[in-house]
Amino acid sequence: MRVYVPATIAMLQRLVADQQLDPVSRTAFAVTPALREAYASGDDDELAEVAMIEAARASLRLLAAESGEGETPVRRRAVIAADVEDVKLRPDLDDAVVRLGAPLDLSAVASVHVDLAEAEESIGRAAEAIDAADLGDADAEFVLGDAEDHELAWYATQELPFLLELL
Repeated sequence: MRVYVPATIAMLQRLVADQQLDPVSRTAFAVTPALREAYASGDDDELAEVAMIEAARASLRLLAAESGEGETPVRRRAVIAADVEDVKLRPDLDDAVVRLGAPLDLSAVASVHVDLAEAEESIGRAAEAIDAADLGDADAEFVLGDAEDHELAWYATQELPFLLELL
């Protein structure tokens, strides 16, 4: 199953260094039966885009957590697209949520998606506003919308070390 794992630049660095990554709570997003049922129309590519957007929003939460730990993270969302077999559906959490059964090996990664430099200011504001948006604050939701207007750039797995070196 193709899964979309929310990440940060620091997590991508660990993935390259260790050749594997144990995502937070092993949470990922995918085109699940519950996600298909939630949308009256949409092909697999459109539903995969929905799962990717959910993972990108979760990446904002990870950035907010890194900021709270005293680190100054690179303010870019990151999503890892990977093909894994050991996945548990979690419709009780959300339509697209799955849990990985094991850490993610670099060999399973199909691509990585990361914000470009011009998105950093919007992403930084969105990471600060994510909790308020989750609680229904309309202004915070607007800030998230600004960040989500930025599309993630696609990188092949073999490009990842070079991307990280340039950041």
